[in-house]
Amino acid sequence: MLTTVLFDMGGTLEDIWYNKETQQEAARKLLEILRDHGLDPGCPQEVFWEKLFSGVKAYKQWSEGNMLEKKPEEIWPDWYLRDFAFDREQLLPITEELANTYEVTFYHRELRPDAREMLQALKARGYRLGVISNNASLYNVFNMLEAYGIRSFMEDVTVSSVTGYRKPHPEIFRISLRQMQARPEECVYVGDTVSRDIIGPKQVGFAKAVQIRSFLSEQKDVGLSRDVFQPDTVVRDLRDLVTWLDEINPRLAPHP
Repeated sequence: MLTTVLFDMGGTLEDIWYNKETQQEAARKLLEILRDHGLDPGCPQEVFWEKLFSGVKAYKQWSEGNMLEKKPEEIWPDWYLRDFAFDREQLLPITEELANTYEVTFYHRELRPDAREMLQALKARGYRLGVISNNASLYNVFNMLEAYGIRSFMEDVTVSSVTGYRKPHPEIFRISLRQMQARPEECVYVGDTVSRDIIGPKQVGFAKAVQIRSFLSEQKDVGLSRDVFQPDTVVRDLRDLVTWLDEINPRLAPHP
């Protein structure tokens, strides 16, 4: 029987997108933090962003290619800010602040409509709930769950920057299962990308994997072979997830 539902964060519980304006805001905020701590790149904001984003792309290529995640104190000096001659010891104390700021300014984030009601409905049916998220900040996922008022629904929150593994690496799912004390055949995973959120849990033996599409879905799944694992269902909104689970798992569905 299905007993546990685990969720991706950005693009799934959260609606998430970015554009030129959010990128400019990220550059402005990051520069502000650096300068407040005596670290001035000595170049205009546009040049600063161009150099920083070159480091971001290099790190993403390494990280996604290896399905591994470093911690902010490694990511920012060694990758994102590698083209600047910042003093490492001066930079290290603010790397998490930089990481969290990047996550909440580069991306526009807001809780998906009906997310709270969906979580309440699943909790009322007796499902155990948790989060497995790729995020290069140690605390951003926890901060956002608190800000949205849904942290209390989650028995466990597993984040790539804490574990060192990125979805779809099997180990991040196994870590979550150990922390939840759940068996994969009892679990459903819900996410917005096939490449991370369907392939990953299916490889570990999750009973079901559900996709809800987001702004990021197509770009993250670009070039993906059609021969890979496919979602058991694709839902248009989070209310549909409750309906689908009631149909396939009637033992936890409310009685008429």
